Amino acid sequence: MIDIRNLTKRFAQHTAVDDLSFQVQPGEVLGFLGPNGAGKSTTMKMLTGFLAPTSGTASILGCDIQTQTLEAQRQIGYLPEGAPCYGDMTVRGFLDFIAEVRGFHGAEKKLRVQRAVEQVELEKVLEQSIETLSKGFKRRVGLAQAILHDPRVLILDEPTDGLDPNQKHQVRQLIQGLARDKIVIISTHILEEVTALCTRAVVIAQGRLLADGTPLELESRSRYHQAVTLVADEALDQAALAALPGVAGVEENAREHSLSVLAQPGEVIFPQVNALIAERGWKVKELNVERGRLDEVFRTLTRGEQP
Repeated sequence: MIDIRNLTKRFAQHTAVDDLSFQVQPGEVLGFLGPNGAGKSTTMKMLTGFLAPTSGTASILGCDIQTQTLEAQRQIGYLPEGAPCYGDMTVRGFLDFIAEVRGFHGAEKKLRVQRAVEQVELEKVLEQSIETLSKGFKRRVGLAQAILHDPRVLILDEPTDGLDPNQKHQVRQLIQGLARDKIVIISTHILEEVTALCTRAVVIAQGRLLADGTPLELESRSRYHQAVTLVADEALDQAALAALPGVAGVEENAREHSLSVLAQPGEVIFPQVNALIAERGWKVKELNVERGRLDEVFRTLTRGEQP
């Protein structure tokens, strides 16, 4: 388990992390969310022992990161933002170097490096210098060094930032495979990471905890939760839709003849909307029930409003 209690970090007059507390259990993939400058990277640096907190504690699998730093760090695989590597080294040379830093030598070193290379599919670029690699492959090298010692905890800071859609998909697949038997924390401001990878999400802003729940729980806080979206061949009677029981309002979408019918909190309005469509004989091409919009919840929370 990862246990963070009242973690605080101040730089002169600026409080980057403010009394932050949460836990992460084995088997969880936690999305650590916040806008730029929210305190995500500072928290990750404290959690990995690279930055001392002003106050509060953090422990990794029972090891206090301040008083048992080396024991805690042995349990961690860390991919920092930007995945800094030695650009003039080959991939093989860099991973050999990391293995030796981790205390592996001889046959054990060779086995560890080979296993990491296979897990993140680096065979094709082993003899290339890191500076010649694409961003996607550089991220894979960063992941390889993070998992080389088979840690029980993976802490990944912006793992897909700056990657194109294909590269993001590849890296996410790698993380999903690695997450099966590890605790994983993914620090990100990219909301699609949460629905793609995470079983739980924590939202912070200005260093403070704002929300903690599964992606579905966070989406349920959206005003679009249980909303019904319709796309028709013709303009629909918005007044009739707005008058249905349980309906909070009707919004026009950018697409022509597309409407979102919003539900009142706790209401399920699909049966009423579907019955009205049948009654009026509307030619509806698309009809969807929304789970909620995480981006809207995120904006609302981080702007200091109550969703």
